[in-house]
Amino acid sequence: MKPDIAHYKLLTSAEECQTPADTEVYKADISYSLFGDDIENSKILQLKSKPAPSLSIMNQLDNLGQRNHEEKEETRAYISTAAERVLDAPNLRDDFYLSLLDWSAGNMIALALDGALYTWNPINMEANSLVDYSSKYISSVSWSGVAPQYIALGISTCEIQIWDTERKLQVRSLLGHSSRVGSLSWNHHILTSGSMDSTIHNYDLRIPSPIISQFSNHEGEVCGLKWSPDGSKLASGGNDNRLNVWQLQYPEPLFTRNDHKACVRALAWCPWRTDLLASGGGSADRTIKFWNTATGRCINSIDSESQVSSLTWSKHTKEIISAHGFSKYSLVVWKYPGMTRIAELLGHEQRVLHVSLSPDGSTLVSASADETLRFWRICDGIIKGNNTNNMSLTTRIR
Repeated sequence: MKPDIAHYKLLTSAEECQTPADTEVYKADISYSLFGDDIENSKILQLKSKPAPSLSIMNQLDNLGQRNHEEKEETRAYISTAAERVLDAPNLRDDFYLSLLDWSAGNMIALALDGALYTWNPINMEANSLVDYSSKYISSVSWSGVAPQYIALGISTCEIQIWDTERKLQVRSLLGHSSRVGSLSWNHHILTSGSMDSTIHNYDLRIPSPIISQFSNHEGEVCGLKWSPDGSKLASGGNDNRLNVWQLQYPEPLFTRNDHKACVRALAWCPWRTDLLASGGGSADRTIKFWNTATGRCINSIDSESQVSSLTWSKHTKEIISAHGFSKYSLVVWKYPGMTRIAELLGHEQRVLHVSLSPDGSTLVSASADETLRFWRICDGIIKGNNTNNMSLTTRIR
């Protein structure tokens, strides 16, 4: 009831902070807090003619965290629905199952254009070519969060390469898959990969023989892969319409769900609630579902009205951004948990395939089958530099 006094007593020795529970003042405070001024006519329990309908205990537990974050009404800056910057991205593969774009914690953007990987600095607008293969293509890209200059590349020839982008040097090659590697996710020193061979491999990059475990519960290509922010759980999705949640130390999934009716590629862990996972379904499903990963229960599902290719939680507001393929080619900002549409970001002329968020959480970059990158301001703050539109990525490289 008195936070300042409570804080003081927590920092004071036990002998000095005896609570005066038997004092009249303390009793009066308790009475007022419970009953207000009318103590004679107040009742803690009171029979009524008909009990009011209520949610089940499990639903109340699922929604408890949501209600806590709704209590304080949020205000937000206006979202510009037009892209602030557009870059050309020729030869971007129009393949729904690949992951070809990532924005690093060190503020570098990596984009795979067929067999070539380019890095682009949004501050000085400098672009560099890291690799350029003629006989194979890059199927996935993921920056390390621990050492921002390192990037993992999944290759169509089953290999995973680790590159030092500052030295432009390949420092490691990881083998084990029998088909292309379309998804990657880092968990500190653990790199996890998903493949068209339906398996998931976990590599500990601190040791010479890095494969420490393998997960096998998909029946199709593993195209969605995401570790939770605290590193305790891994979510995987595949074109078998299956969603799995794993823990590193166990060979079997914590739970498996088949609620989606199409490919599960879009996965996003909530940044403020560690047991909340969002997943999105392909064109025959179109739903965004929310899961309590402590219980394995689906706590909400909405029809997004379009193929869901990516999901990203905002770092600063209780919002989630969805990217869409057939048939709307848009990005939508949703207010969570009510899932009301705040804004729709239009401009791409073909399906949006990849999305990544800037390290400060202010800007979203999207890559589309229309071979463009578009930058969207989604909250306060902006990438410094020239905002001239229609700059060609390839022009700056060549």
